[in-house]
Amino acid sequence: MNSEQHFPSAEIQNRRYLGNKFKLLNFIREIVQLYCSSLETIADIFSGTGSIVSAFADKIIITNDLLYSNYLCNVAWFGNEHVRLDFLMKLISEYNQHEMFEENYMTENFAETYFSKTDCSKIGFIREDIEQKFLSGQILQREKAVLVASLIYAMDKIANICGHYDAWRRGVNFDRHLVLPMLNIPEENNKNNRCFNENANDIVKHIEADLIYIDPPYNSRQYSDTYHLLENVARWEKPPVYGVALKLDRKNLKSDYCTINATIAFEDLIQHCNARYILFSYNNMTQKGNPRSNARISDEDIFRVLESKGDVKIFSERYKAFSTGKSNICGNEERLFLCEVRS
Repeated sequence: MNSEQHFPSAEIQNRRYLGNKFKLLNFIREIVQLYCSSLETIADIFSGTGSIVSAFADKIIITNDLLYSNYLCNVAWFGNEHVRLDFLMKLISEYNQHEMFEENYMTENFAETYFSKTDCSKIGFIREDIEQKFLSGQILQREKAVLVASLIYAMDKIANICGHYDAWRRGVNFDRHLVLPMLNIPEENNKNNRCFNENANDIVKHIEADLIYIDPPYNSRQYSDTYHLLENVARWEKPPVYGVALKLDRKNLKSDYCTINATIAFEDLIQHCNARYILFSYNNMTQKGNPRSNARISDEDIFRVLESKGDVKIFSERYKAFSTGKSNICGNEERLFLCEVRS
């Protein structure tokens, strides 16, 4: 990265994201290295920020996420298109120097809520300019993804929130302002990498990998509710927003894994996995904390479903659970269920 750049750089783990497993990366990588042989292709079908699969950059990587905002971030980090880093850094520098105020979709809907009116104006200008440059052919798909991802990382860093976009803090001074970072990405990744933006239960029917890593939502909290504003900016369809939290329509972004249908969805998913190994990540929150935080799939069902597919080993690691401070949660473990699929 150019040492003379006048803006920060960002690593993949620098997003504030619920359920981010970056702190468990060494634990997951160790299990894979010890118990999974001859891996060439690794798929992460609930990829989120992509932090886990980033540990396997020497492999062919397949990512998938239901949220378009996560999909664009995954394309930025893992996409198979060449990008012009110097050109992107020049654009980001120009965006950071932009100071002209204008009314736009962001100021009309979000001024003085999650962001100041000035920063809303800047976010709206940058996102519209990215879209126009892409539509006119000035930037390619992965270059667009890098710029939108940079904007997402910048927004997340200054957002007036307590970790997610269900509400903003009242009566605060907006003392931090938007500065886009340059993602610390390679110009080129493996040409066989693929990134998808689909329902995991659909995409798993059309891919094949040596190892499929599965880290679904655990509880009733929908990610589309938690990160609706980032999703809105990523999609840039400028829909009406409603409610106290100013959310867009999210009917098509709801996950079955946050509902009473989670076990049925899990069983269907595992049945259609085409892999030699399945690595399923799930915590032990079945009967802990706030009821909304309790896991939707029981250990009994996890073992039943995975053992119908192959031989299962379980590994665990202690971690600090996400909490708003209202729950007394202790003894939390992230569990890895490794299924070696029968031929």
